[in-house]
Amino acid sequence: MGLDDITARVRKAEDAAGRAPGSVELIAISKVQPLDRVEEVLKAGQRVFGENKVQEAAGKWPAFRDRFDGVTLHLVGPLQTNKARQAMELFDVIQTVDRPKLARTLARLKDELGQCPDLYVQVNTGEEDQKAGVSPEETDALVAECRALGLPVVGLMCIPPVDEEPSLHFALLAKIAARNGLDKLSMGMSSDFESAIAQGATCVRVGSAIFGDRVY
Repeated sequence: MGLDDITARVRKAEDAAGRAPGSVELIAISKVQPLDRVEEVLKAGQRVFGENKVQEAAGKWPAFRDRFDGVTLHLVGPLQTNKARQAMELFDVIQTVDRPKLARTLARLKDELGQCPDLYVQVNTGEEDQKAGVSPEETDALVAECRALGLPVVGLMCIPPVDEEPSLHFALLAKIAARNGLDKLSMGMSSDFESAIAQGATCVRVGSAIFGDRVY
């Protein structure tokens, strides 16, 4: 495993699905990875990364960005409203908008800051109690509210239940996105990203298969 192997598998999955080469973005999930591993992947040319926590990203990425040009940073973990300002200043993309209160906070900060990252609405496709995300039946309303607030919602994101066939959840997410006119789909991780690409993923989130096991 490693960056080259995963990149090759993404390209192969694109080809198998009849997708254009390079149409799927690989997000390297660098949460709780040692700095030396992240630096290796940066040196290998990867520039799109995902982090789960605002605090961890704030301690890691400003220094890397000073040394490596063109880094794009995605927030892929739950966002508390009290961390929203810091998240908007640090991340290029926030993938975890999942409730109206957060949407309203982001809209207020967008007006204050004069800018806003691209946003994805996170959908809890398995309707799991312990997982963040809006329920599938409430997604249309949240997307509409975000748009009414002037927020730049570009797509949807999901994390399927570990014990269910992920392709069913990817297909559901694609269907919800299509009816809302959203063309970006963040779905698929180390174990199932090929299936996600077959179902229309525009970005896949891969961590341990690139970096090795996480170090907690």
